[in-house]
Amino acid sequence: MSSTDHLQDHVAGPPASADDGRSLRRMQFGWYINDWANAAFSATVLTVFLGPYLTEVAKKAADASGDVHPLGLSIRAGSFFPYTVSFSVLISVAVMLLTGTVADRTGRHKELMCGFAYVGALATMGMFLLDGDRYLLGGALLVVANISYAVSVALSYAYLPGLASPDERDKVSSKGWAYGYAGGGLLLIANLALFQNCDALGLSSGTAVRICLASAGLWWALFTVVPLLRLPSRAGVAPSRAAADQPAAGSLRELGRTLKGMRKHPLTLLYLAAFLCYNDGIQTVVSQASLFGSEELGMTQTSLVTAVLMVQIVAIGGALLLGRIAQRYGAKKTILGSLVGWVITLALGYFMPAHQPAWFYALACMIGLVLGGSQALSRSLFSHLIPAGREAEYFSLYKVSDRGTSWMGPLVFGLAYQITGSYRSAIISLLVFFVIGFAVLVKVPVRRAIEAVGNPVPERL
Repeated sequence: MSSTDHLQDHVAGPPASADDGRSLRRMQFGWYINDWANAAFSATVLTVFLGPYLTEVAKKAADASGDVHPLGLSIRAGSFFPYTVSFSVLISVAVMLLTGTVADRTGRHKELMCGFAYVGALATMGMFLLDGDRYLLGGALLVVANISYAVSVALSYAYLPGLASPDERDKVSSKGWAYGYAGGGLLLIANLALFQNCDALGLSSGTAVRICLASAGLWWALFTVVPLLRLPSRAGVAPSRAAADQPAAGSLRELGRTLKGMRKHPLTLLYLAAFLCYNDGIQTVVSQASLFGSEELGMTQTSLVTAVLMVQIVAIGGALLLGRIAQRYGAKKTILGSLVGWVITLALGYFMPAHQPAWFYALACMIGLVLGGSQALSRSLFSHLIPAGREAEYFSLYKVSDRGTSWMGPLVFGLAYQITGSYRSAIISLLVFFVIGFAVLVKVPVRRAIEAVGNPVPERL
């Protein structure tokens, strides 16, 4: 029996033998390490260093009114980073959907996943060249890296239904997120040590930041070797031979049929709409927190890195804790509770005094507590709502608003700052995403949605 056969056997139930159990644990570990690898980009690049640094680079290139002019457009230098994130995601939507369709048709999930990972890692390593006023180079590298990251992670999510039985998915998904925060946190510790001691090492602060950015790409590339060796090529259910032999043009036609076919599962789409809304808010908080902290609250780079490191550490426990709560009360109720926590956190952030690192660290701990669990449980709950054999395609839609790939939130954040000139107004504007997401999620009949796609219903929802 091949490793792919093992994977498919475990979709419906526990391993049939000790060898099957070892094979499954080996694949699960490879999947966990994939989160460990790519979390370096999310934490070090998107969350900590690139936002403030790219903003400073853009300010050096700004005119007397504080505007830069990419592609002939006039925008505030302070809005360049969130606008670039939003632009990269608009492009990644089409790339993810097409790649997900090709992966499900050809069965080359691993090859595509790791291929995009290495493109993203190379673009991230190229950020070492971002100095002076080269903000356009920084924007271009961010677009390439963020698109590659989004596609790679979307394909990795497609493995979840085959790595755990329905009742175990919350646990496995939460453990994967915990690995991600542990990996991202470990690299942040090293980067914090480098940044704090840059003078002793004879480095300028800018050079230290560029080394930290490049280190995330190197980390991503090195640890991607583990899933490359341990995961099977295919995730999910194999298509028919006739479908697998179709050329890429057939995949384009299939993509159109897939988008139309999703209307047959309106409850899945309703859940997806709720997730896209509230998680856009989550991801915008994550990606813009350093910018808010540095520009509005006057936090130093060291304080920002320390705060994000605290988020990473607390999020490990938060993901595991909320995973256990979900085993008792169900994933939907636990997610709803976490959204209430996000609303409280944003409100406190709006009123937070400037130049008070202790308060900023307390806010970081609150974010970490709800961050990992809300995302891990959202991923595992969605895995129940996907028709068998369509994992990569559906998770490509899901990934439109996951880990650093949101676009509505950064756009609203950037517009709020563009209009008001205040990052406090920008951060509080994100409340709308959590309120609407909560209201829509309440309306989703999860059990009926799972039954509608023909999947087994877990004991607790």
